Amino acid sequence: MARGPDFCRSRTRFMKIVMPGGSGQIGALLARHLAKQGYEVVILSRGRACPVGRVVPWDAEHLGDWAVELEGADVVINLAGRSVNCRYSRRNRREILASRINSTRLVGQAIAIAKDPPRLWLQAGTATIYAHRFDAANDEDTGILGGGEPEAPDTWRFSIEVANAWEQACNEAEAPHTRKVILRSAMTMSPDPGGVFAVLLGLVRRGLGGRAGDGRQYVSWIHAFDFIAALEWLMAHRELTGPINISAPNPLPNADFMRVLREAWGRGCGLPASRWMLEAGAFVLRTETELILKSRRVVPGRLLTSGFRFRFPDWAGAAVDLCDRWRNRRSLA
Repeated sequence: MARGPDFCRSRTRFMKIVMPGGSGQIGALLARHLAKQGYEVVILSRGRACPVGRVVPWDAEHLGDWAVELEGADVVINLAGRSVNCRYSRRNRREILASRINSTRLVGQAIAIAKDPPRLWLQAGTATIYAHRFDAANDEDTGILGGGEPEAPDTWRFSIEVANAWEQACNEAEAPHTRKVILRSAMTMSPDPGGVFAVLLGLVRRGLGGRAGDGRQYVSWIHAFDFIAALEWLMAHRELTGPINISAPNPLPNADFMRVLREAWGRGCGLPASRWMLEAGAFVLRTETELILKSRRVVPGRLLTSGFRFRFPDWAGAAVDLCDRWRNRRSLA
């Protein structure tokens, strides 16, 4: 994707991008791409090794020497936050919420004291903020925010509380010279180990990739190529601010989503999992069924209106590409 010609502060040096929490799976994916494009990438990390970029330590809780990295930076992409792939115990809920709010407020404080603050702040969010529904898709303008669904379990309501508090922390930050964009991201699909696609494909490969529950719940997703391209688009288009849905334009029900993945892999059938089976499995794996059973019907209204075009708008093409890439990675290993 093309970048605006006047975005970089200087044409004599590479654009500097600072990524708090950039050592995770999505951060590493993004950092590799940005480094290949010639960007100067700085990862703020608690100590995890990163394949590319310069790593600067931070604790995600206190201002420190790391804050100087934001001086003169062009973009800060805050991806910090504890994984939600766990049981929502009282302790885990506290840590999930605090890790998002505290790190976001901290980035805001660093921007506020910077003499030469970043021009753009891309703040991680989640498409989970929208309501569990089947009747219509959720875009940024007409979508219904979740939390009021009468049938929603307590764990789902907690996720909505986190999503709202996360965005509020960004919105409240004093950053008059920095454009703020909140990334309401769907599941990012890449062939990298440890990602959600690897988990889903693992089920298919073992003959377990049937529908989950009744299979009616919508799955919102985005190919990693389009995720990266969308962020570069946001860097270039200065008119875009506030919440942006980072998702492919064609979500589909879980039963269809898994059928298409099976077809892309070359497997005809997959064992379905009833709701009680999913609940039992989630308990054993120490995670929550919300990640599977909530209907996330999210569409990228503002991206499409701004002119962004997806390389993989449909799951069929994306699934074939991802399966091919997964096979290639295994053959080269």
